[in-house]
Amino acid sequence: MISSRHAFSEEHIAALPYRLGVGVMLLNAQKQVFVGRRIDMRSEAWQMPQGGVDEGEDPRAAALRELEEEIGTANAEIIGESKDWLDYDLPQHLVPELWGGRYRGQRQKWYVMRFTGTDANINLQTAHPEFFEWKWADSQTLPDLIVPFKRELYQRVVEEFAAYL
Repeated sequence: MISSRHAFSEEHIAALPYRLGVGVMLLNAQKQVFVGRRIDMRSEAWQMPQGGVDEGEDPRAAALRELEEEIGTANAEIIGESKDWLDYDLPQHLVPELWGGRYRGQRQKWYVMRFTGTDANINLQTAHPEFFEWKWADSQTLPDLIVPFKRELYQRVVEEFAAYL
């Protein structure tokens, strides 16, 4: 990892690619959305499950894999997906710190899924835990729960999946 003392210029960051990823809007029977608080960020920021797409991996398979890796269950069915890939940029000071400084942000395909399990099926104590707390949230509150640099992305996801909410 590159030290934050080694800041990248705006021009350098603009030339970096986006990391391919997926995001999951997991809905319970009440149409509330799963959100978790990251272990590596003890702030009040919450997020939906998301992660990278492995080389050659189908994005739908990646979304189900990420769900199981992050919340310990794949008890879900895909009921919709974003029309386009959605981008977010990292703040300039974070670029050198994340993903070895190789990416400017993420380009994500988002999936809305119906949770087919029970709350007891959710287990944050996975092989590589990412969340230390979770809850079901109303979709209207999602943009306010996320870190500021992802708010616009979350607003777009909520708008795109409004028919499921």
